[in-house]
Amino acid sequence: MLMRTDPFRGLDRLAQQVFTGPGTWSRHAAMPMDAYRVGDEYVVALDLPGVSAETIELDVERNVLTVKAERRPTAVADGVETQVAERPLGAFSRQLFLGDTLDTEHIQAGYDAGVLTLRIPVLEKAKPRRISVTATEDKREARKIDA
Repeated sequence: MLMRTDPFRGLDRLAQQVFTGPGTWSRHAAMPMDAYRVGDEYVVALDLPGVSAETIELDVERNVLTVKAERRPTAVADGVETQVAERPLGAFSRQLFLGDTLDTEHIQAGYDAGVLTLRIPVLEKAKPRRISVTATEDKREARKIDA
């Protein structure tokens, strides 16, 4: 299972927007995500519009998955004067704390239309399994009846 452990992340994002403003290169921008389970795997979809696939880095260490990406400014011709720059630029980073039941060795990643999709399988030992029950005869009860 995926675990969220940072209850103040939203407050940090708001403070960054207020103090640094949009379009600032050094600002770490938000990386919104959806996470859900489909069968025996978790799917995580992270929005990274305008990010080149070559700038995306994924690392797993001790059940912590770190996603880093970078959106670089678009090249403009000489003499062009920017009127509005609201799209965030710079480094994007997010960490996901993965439970012990997930197989971090077999994570699959795909990037399409500005969405990074991660597929994280559940470990075989963590999958639900059926346990058969066999009936046993209580020998003490059988002796009492015979006596």
